Amino acid sequence: MKKNSARLAPIALLALAVGFHTPALRAELVATPDVASHESADADRAKVQRFLEQATVKERLQTMGVDGIVAADRVAALDQQEIHALAQRIDSMPAGGNITTMEWILIVLVAILVVIAL
Repeated sequence: MKKNSARLAPIALLALAVGFHTPALRAELVATPDVASHESADADRAKVQRFLEQATVKERLQTMGVDGIVAADRVAALDQQEIHALAQRIDSMPAGGNITTMEWILIVLVAILVVIAL
């Protein structure tokens, strides 16, 4: 009988410990703007990282004395507002260079001269 009670005590303690243990779980509602801002921050961060991976940008950074790995680490350290502002600046950059008004006038004049010469 003593053998059974000696085995019963640890089993009972284990059952009580498991039975009274409540996991630290919490459920909350998440607002849509919070989720959207987090997703947009991730998209902005990916956009900046893709920009840094371009060959022309890497060359320009190296001429300025900044290593690509250091630049990527600095981008990773930016907060949401800073990364969003940087992504907006990337979006506002001209795609193929900035053509001035004088260059447009020259292009139009050359096109007119070519048409007249034919």
